[in-house]
Amino acid sequence: MRMAGNSFGQLFRITTFGESHGGAVGVVVDGCPPGIEITEEEIQVALDRRRPGQSKITTPRKEADKIQILSGYFEGKTTGTPILLVAYNEDVKSEDYTELMKAYRPSHADYTYEAKYGFRDWRGSGRASARETLARVAAAAIAQKYLKEKLGLEILSWVDQVGDIKAEVDLDDVQMVDIEDNIVRCPDQKAALEMIELIDSVRRDGDSIGGIIQGVIRNVPVGLGEPVFDKIPADLGKAMLSINAVKGFEMGLGFRSVGMRGSEHNDPFEIQDGEIRTKTNNAGGTIGGISSGETIHFRVAFKPVSTIAKEQDTVTRDKEATKLSAAGRHDPCVLPRAVPIVDAMSALVIMDHYLRHRAQNG
Repeated sequence: MRMAGNSFGQLFRITTFGESHGGAVGVVVDGCPPGIEITEEEIQVALDRRRPGQSKITTPRKEADKIQILSGYFEGKTTGTPILLVAYNEDVKSEDYTELMKAYRPSHADYTYEAKYGFRDWRGSGRASARETLARVAAAAIAQKYLKEKLGLEILSWVDQVGDIKAEVDLDDVQMVDIEDNIVRCPDQKAALEMIELIDSVRRDGDSIGGIIQGVIRNVPVGLGEPVFDKIPADLGKAMLSINAVKGFEMGLGFRSVGMRGSEHNDPFEIQDGEIRTKTNNAGGTIGGISSGETIHFRVAFKPVSTIAKEQDTVTRDKEATKLSAAGRHDPCVLPRAVPIVDAMSALVIMDHYLRHRAQNG
């Protein structure tokens, strides 16, 4: 029996470890092909997009998230053996969380972790903290480089909606430079300014707000995906829903397709430059759970984070009613920092499926 819930992937398999206020957060990457040229600096670029304290609309916690490669690596290349990546926690203020020793935050994992395990690490949410995603981003940086060099794969995601503010973005034209042009990571500059103002207002009010991240994966070869249970949409869905605060996932037109007829939703085939393609891409880049060669596109819905400064009704572990105004340092909106996490989970899914496809089909 495998240990539950700490590993992801089959051939390219990651196992994350560590807690928000523990000594370190890290990941073991197993099944990585040998010979991938990668540096700590390249991995750090990905981590810096996720790190806390990067702007006025993120948590003020200051962590360098300095990554170290401790194994599976020699002379600048992966060796094919397990890779150990570690980042040590530095800006830990566990005293801010003593109020949570007994009281449960509404809609937070405090209660369910304690109910499951009999006790919990109340310091900064322990394993339930999104700090764990640092490990995923670090591991995925290796996968992203491999996929880009091997397949020309391009993985992008951006903030498409915050609250009621929606961006207008062309899925085919957006580039990384557009996404990184502002602190909210929305390529629609007009909408971005409104989003930033809204998030900052919510932060000052001691509250939080959610939204939607749009993801695209370009240049995916035809044939990735393992029917029937390991379809690309199924594994992407699991990947995204494993991210903290995610409440919804859709591929292609997703829930919007229920109001359409088959004649409207179907993607007609045609020949483009001698290749079979589709005129439209309502399906989102997969057919029957297998990649079609079109751009994979999907949306991920994030709830407002549960830890807020506003006073809320709750109970203690002794089953006594109480009021709670959560202290500590938290994001008023997770979306700007979740963008590289969505990128990371996309890379982990495609990397694993590419290796599985190659193992079966050569």
